Amino acid sequence: MEERTTTFESTILSLLENKRFSSLKDVFITMNPSDIAAVFEELPEESLPLLFRLLPKELAAETFAEMESDHQELLIKGFSDSELKEVIGELYTDDAVALVEEMPASVVKRVLNQADPEKRRMINEILKYPEDSAGSIMTTEYVDLRPTMTASEAITHIRRTGVDKETIDNCYVTDKSRILIGTLSIRTLILADGESAIADLMEPHVIYVSTMEDQESVANMFAKYNFTALPVVDAENRLVGIVTVDDAMDVIVAEATEDIEKMAAITPSEHPYLKTPVVEIWKSRIPWLLLLMISATFTGMIITHFEDALATYVILTAYIPMLMDTGGNSGSQSSVTVVRSLSLNELEFGDIFKVVWIEARVAILCGITLAVVNFAKLLLIDQVGVSVALAVCLTLIVTVFVAKLVGCTLPLIAKRVGLDPAVCASPFITTIVDALSLLIYFRIATTILGI
Repeated sequence: MEERTTTFESTILSLLENKRFSSLKDVFITMNPSDIAAVFEELPEESLPLLFRLLPKELAAETFAEMESDHQELLIKGFSDSELKEVIGELYTDDAVALVEEMPASVVKRVLNQADPEKRRMINEILKYPEDSAGSIMTTEYVDLRPTMTASEAITHIRRTGVDKETIDNCYVTDKSRILIGTLSIRTLILADGESAIADLMEPHVIYVSTMEDQESVANMFAKYNFTALPVVDAENRLVGIVTVDDAMDVIVAEATEDIEKMAAITPSEHPYLKTPVVEIWKSRIPWLLLLMISATFTGMIITHFEDALATYVILTAYIPMLMDTGGNSGSQSSVTVVRSLSLNELEFGDIFKVVWIEARVAILCGITLAVVNFAKLLLIDQVGVSVALAVCLTLIVTVFVAKLVGCTLPLIAKRVGLDPAVCASPFITTIVDALSLLIYFRIATTILGI
């Protein structure tokens, strides 16, 4: 895909330099809007307004929706009022909402002024919902049918109104009060007898979400049920919009990125890495680094407490990094697995004893395997005494066991008390396990070596 984009980019630049605008337009109409947006990202900013104006109206709107916010802002500032009105008019409501959320206040004011009253009303309505709710990512452009319609009447209705809808693959059956009572696929509708009643064709058992449902839960429902669209209802079960699969995918990517950043002790950022200011990156990282640095002082206190033992057996110092790293890695393995399962709703707090039982057995097997390999290495390569090798290897077994138990239980407990499990992953687990591994190490060493 990258090579393809590079090829398009060089072709477009060549045509642009030679002012072959007709050929440029011919190239664009063969491309997907996402590919055009990707090419635009790599082209000189001063050429974007001209190139964008070459796109057919519908393709221009679709491409605009796929572009990064900084390039959207650049184009908006270069648009005339009529051009902006045309683009906004072609955007689906969810894309228009996303645009408004990303733009500065001055740009937002101009966008809303050029939107027609109905679209402006829909945008403002969606903006009222909480940021991470189903209502905030839905679109109000869907096909609704009445149960009293016949199949032929429904098809006529779709032909008349469907051109402006985001999808017509699934139609939603509502009563006079807009209460959602069923769904109907376009496939079922087309294959049905023209005189068949919609009430007889529709699926009455509807899976839906409320406007206040968390967007991550909504995205997970797409994965569970293989939906392409999901109806959204208000508190009175009235249909107010739909969430489409493309918006669900955006949520999944955003949530996964946020979890990865939290697990790495980084405050999530809303901007792409290459476009994030250095100061903002620093602000996102330094609080966690300060917290973890301070918490790591406990390990220093433990080492100081056992300095007499270290002075007697200096060789013990050489194996501290290995034991701490192994413990941290073991805990991280368990935590990552549990956090992933929690995000996919595969686990809940009630499963904690099942998780502990699994991880305990895994820990014993991993610990014994590591200890056997390490024992041979200590005797044959490092050539330390049997007592020292025994102390290190016993510590290894216990550390791995404790680390995996901490790693699997901490995210579950965090979820139980209402905290984000991702926050309690690698950084905190590593800090806790480091301290515990040192305590275990020195206690076992002092006992076996008689220090």
